[in-house]
Amino acid sequence: MSSKLVALFLLILLYLALKCHCSTPQSRVKAGYYYMGIGNVISDLNSKLFTHLICAFTFVNSSTYHLSINSSTEQQFSTFAHIVKTKNPFVTTLLSIWVGREHLLNFFSMINQSSYRNSFVHSSIETARLYGFQGLDLAGLVPTGSSSDMANFGTLLDEWRVAVNSEAKNSSNPELLLVMAGNRLPALGSVIYPIDSMRRNLDWVHVTAYDNYLPGRDRVTYFHAALYGPSNLANTDSGINEWKRRGFLLSKLVLGLPYHGYAWTLTSPQKNPVGAVSTGPAFTKDGSMGYKYFKWYIRNYAQEAVSGYNATSVVNYCTVGLTWINYDDVEAIRAKVSYVKQKGLLGYNMFQVRNDDNWVLSRAAAQLRYWNMYKNDEKKQRKDSLHDPVKYPFLLQALDCQDCYRPDSSLTSLGFVSTNEQLTPL
Repeated sequence: MSSKLVALFLLILLYLALKCHCSTPQSRVKAGYYYMGIGNVISDLNSKLFTHLICAFTFVNSSTYHLSINSSTEQQFSTFAHIVKTKNPFVTTLLSIWVGREHLLNFFSMINQSSYRNSFVHSSIETARLYGFQGLDLAGLVPTGSSSDMANFGTLLDEWRVAVNSEAKNSSNPELLLVMAGNRLPALGSVIYPIDSMRRNLDWVHVTAYDNYLPGRDRVTYFHAALYGPSNLANTDSGINEWKRRGFLLSKLVLGLPYHGYAWTLTSPQKNPVGAVSTGPAFTKDGSMGYKYFKWYIRNYAQEAVSGYNATSVVNYCTVGLTWINYDDVEAIRAKVSYVKQKGLLGYNMFQVRNDDNWVLSRAAAQLRYWNMYKNDEKKQRKDSLHDPVKYPFLLQALDCQDCYRPDSSLTSLGFVSTNEQLTPL
């Protein structure tokens, strides 16, 4: 009799878990990129603050089209999933593949031939399984090249999904997640992402809602990650609305949040530096620095620093002499996470978590009250549930919710420049 009661109790728990999962239409992904570098101490990562962690980056070999990992970090990639799960057994880990910028032509070469695509697909699945990852992420691809390139990318996604499903069925493993980093705008000029294929085959797209204005390129200052703004200036909300207009589901969009900012050098002191003339970057080659480095700098120049929060654009800023910095601090992060719920997005994704300052930003995002799954409106049930690796972290983490850019600031940042808008001096 007691065994029957135990079985009944377990069935009730399973029912409640699934009911919670299905009745949570929004804001369930709390993801972050972890950029792997030499000397990283993975155990320092507070994985309890995330539902998903994306380990970056692997690359596509230009000869075999198999995944390639730098030998200097291969050991760290091989232990990442195990280490982060010691603190949070329910976190889902994904392996990220960088195909942007200097790797883009190689990627287009791969997707344009069936045998190359097959090599890539099977290598990616094998590598993810080998190192214990539960999903794959594609990063760096903007809507560029030709229409046929984007069509071939759509074909790749179709074949990738079929292979993932087949592998799971044959191995009895849960299906790997398939996600990608998407440009702020789904179309640039006449070239557009294969929206239908992405909607069918990807579990989500995290929108890179940052790096819109850069001191190394633009000579007039503006916020690089404004949530709102005039129609003639790049901002996150206009990008999200464009994804919706193009037919992509908001419930499959994840908002990218930057743990970095940019420092500009002004030509003269300004009371309001937004829209002021700049001579270029400050501090680093491209002006990019991680959040914790900005905070260190501001603390050390506390008497000179003039800091503020622009609630209209939802950004933080600071001026020290002729240096103007714009970045996201706690106020901006909280407001953007609230936007995620209001807009009906699937969640948020941090780039990158090593640039947090003692987990201040990650805690600010993760501890907002509405992330409690049990308080979601059951009338808004989602029909497009995610795969098994995603389900249970949300339920179990809800019970325990209490270094963007590379830390080496001399390196060029890895954000995606996603706007063609130019500013004119005020």
